Amino acid sequence: MADPSSYRPRPGEIPDTPGVYRFRDEHRRVIYVGKAKSLRQRLANYFQDLAHLHPRTRTMVTTAASVEWTVVSTEVEALQLEYSWIKEYDPRFNVKYRDDKSYPYLAVTMNEEFPRVQVMRGHKKKGVRYFGPYGHAWAIRDTVDLLLRVFPVRTCSAGVFKNAARTGRPCLLGYIGKCSAPCVGRITPDDHWDLADEFCDFMAGRTGTYLRRLEKQMAEAAEDMEYERAARLRDDIGALKKAMEKSAVVLADATDADLIAVAEDELEAAVQIFHVRGGRVRGQRGWVTDKVEDITTGALVEHALQQLYGEERGDAVPKEVLVPALPDLVEPVQQWLTDRRGSGVSLRIPQRGDKKALMETVQRNAQQALVLHKTKRASDLTTRSRALEEIAEALGLDSAPLRVECYDISHLQGDDVVASMVVFEDGLARKSEYRRFQIKGFEGQDDVRSMHEVITRRFRRYLAEKERTGEWTDGDETLEGEPLKDEDGRPKRFAYPPQLVVVDGGQPQVAAAQRALDELGIDDIAVCGLAKRLEEVWLPREDDPVVLPRTSEGLYLLQRVRDEAHRFAITYQRSKRAKRFRSSPLDDVPGLGETRKQALIKHFGSVKKLRSATIDQICEVPGIGRKTAETVAVALARATPAAPAVNTATGEIMEEDDGAPGTTEDAPGEPVPAGTPDERRGQER
Repeated sequence: MADPSSYRPRPGEIPDTPGVYRFRDEHRRVIYVGKAKSLRQRLANYFQDLAHLHPRTRTMVTTAASVEWTVVSTEVEALQLEYSWIKEYDPRFNVKYRDDKSYPYLAVTMNEEFPRVQVMRGHKKKGVRYFGPYGHAWAIRDTVDLLLRVFPVRTCSAGVFKNAARTGRPCLLGYIGKCSAPCVGRITPDDHWDLADEFCDFMAGRTGTYLRRLEKQMAEAAEDMEYERAARLRDDIGALKKAMEKSAVVLADATDADLIAVAEDELEAAVQIFHVRGGRVRGQRGWVTDKVEDITTGALVEHALQQLYGEERGDAVPKEVLVPALPDLVEPVQQWLTDRRGSGVSLRIPQRGDKKALMETVQRNAQQALVLHKTKRASDLTTRSRALEEIAEALGLDSAPLRVECYDISHLQGDDVVASMVVFEDGLARKSEYRRFQIKGFEGQDDVRSMHEVITRRFRRYLAEKERTGEWTDGDETLEGEPLKDEDGRPKRFAYPPQLVVVDGGQPQVAAAQRALDELGIDDIAVCGLAKRLEEVWLPREDDPVVLPRTSEGLYLLQRVRDEAHRFAITYQRSKRAKRFRSSPLDDVPGLGETRKQALIKHFGSVKKLRSATIDQICEVPGIGRKTAETVAVALARATPAAPAVNTATGEIMEEDDGAPGTTEDAPGEPVPAGTPDERRGQER
């Protein structure tokens, strides 16, 4: 634990100008980013009596080992730079809104020749129109199902579309009138694009035009005694009205606005956003955050605006943003929103009327979300803090282990030995820093030697990074998520040490992990093991385990860490086994690489269909010339697909894999463990 006075800047060093500051820990990792109108006044607040600081702020300044700052010209530049650095460094002590990428949108891919309506999540793509977000994907599908009667836009995937075009037969939706079937030429690309554009207009709130047009057509059909057509139009109008009822009118003046409400206590805050377009609620989303310091409601609103509009431009930023409290610096935030929209944005607190009433509804949703969040054990900051304190007390640590790494070994009867490393920070999984290892030095069911090798490799690379003794590579380690980077852009794989290493196993595995650390000269990292059978905690050089109460929050956290390491390890082990068992006739084609094999399978759908294709048809695949096509055709003709594959271990006849290479776990002709799938899973570690 560092003393903030040890790195406090000298008087007069900090400029009295706008800027952005960063706190770094002893390993030069950025742990907090902030901005200020006056850097001198803002940073002075951190270097006061620790007893006067917010608990999370006190933890942050004692974890940090240095502070640095960057001066900017205006407060708007400070806001933009702060957002960029938070995205780049992902500081552990900054306000984090969880679940912000999980909300589904209704998306229309207007950047394609034949636009497609689908459910999308994650980052938005250029040329795609989005509506929402929605609380559930099924809500989108219900709405789309109603609208396809009137706007029969394509909803199928690229593979289904290409297959229908090749066979000349549309899918089921094309037969029942819920798709205009552009795949078989029933509608031209331009007409289909116009149909998708009308669908977008309706979803954007311009509903009156289409209803009036359909009502006029229904009346004309009735006059001409075309009663069946009039009945269909009547049903179409009913479908549109039913879809409109799913988002009731809340603002009579057809306002486009986002309403943001905040419910908070001393430790956490919940944010709720209602997206109102054309006077109707078109989407809703909610976030929960840990309060890092004694932050005001206005500052929470500012962080929410950064999170909501940081990557949005144009119409995604509405004309009006209604908030419960204005940010501390209103003008820079409003200017930032205006720049992102390209025109004026009103940022204000609703005072009366329908907008104030709707804001009260959003506020009640935020309050309910906070109460619900508090009931979730794993996400409760107070519970996590208590769990870390219990672990520190049980293991005799000087302080709570803010970073915990857990290791597990997985194999199938000694084959495909792999290991996993998972990372938990502040009691929460940090998946971007997960790692997995191949154990190549030996084969067999020797978890102790495997654990020693993994710990040695992980911390040898930590020491190499710590000493910065030149370039090094990762070897056989693979990643889950994006790696961290330092200032020069070089990936940091094992740069940050944990306060606690947990191994999945008992006394032998713990002894192996401790021996590996001793051999490397590392003596400031604690080690423990969690045995599955009795959930006992083992310590190095101790004959008896530490038994935590079954109701202990510390034991619950260790179990979650151990179970996550086991899940990650066995997932990797199964994927490696599946790759080893993969088999395809295309593997024997000389000069045919993985990219072109995948292109062939994607184009034809399966090896079986590729085998029946002509050379000219094979040449249509991008990257396949005539000579290569002839080689592929000859190789497939020589294959004997009619002969059944036999499992050499069980003697059972196995079905041919008619899909892409590697789609089956037990491929033809490869030995697999005997027994049922459940029995085989029981042999996995």
